Amino acid sequence: MSNITKGIYQLVEEANQIVDEITVCEALDLYKQEGVQFVDIRDIRELDREGRIPGAYHCPRGMLEFWIDPESPYAKGIFQKDLTFVLFCAGGLRSALAGRAIVEMGLSKVKHIHGGFGAWREADGAIQMKD
Repeated sequence: MSNITKGIYQLVEEANQIVDEITVCEALDLYKQEGVQFVDIRDIRELDREGRIPGAYHCPRGMLEFWIDPESPYAKGIFQKDLTFVLFCAGGLRSALAGRAIVEMGLSKVKHIHGGFGAWREADGAIQMKD
């Protein structure tokens, strides 16, 4: 018998109360705007298989908090800039949870794409395949 008291869908629903979930149309409007950085949190194998959004910064979900915290030995300078971060994963679940984590860390300008990379692809957003 499972001891789980909260499932992933409840966690995502709660995250969406904290993180600005945007539509793919809103994401397309934000794409390449000054001060906006798309962040791909998918696994590298997903990027290799499905392609990437050109200009998106790849930050694997498992390293996100470590790369954002300026006190971490793994901190990445991009997350120390005053940018609006638009997170996405394959379908919008991991990015909601990731967004919640970084909002709780103190970043306030965080959004995530409802439907993730799949919605981006269906909307004919720019995609770059691995060479």
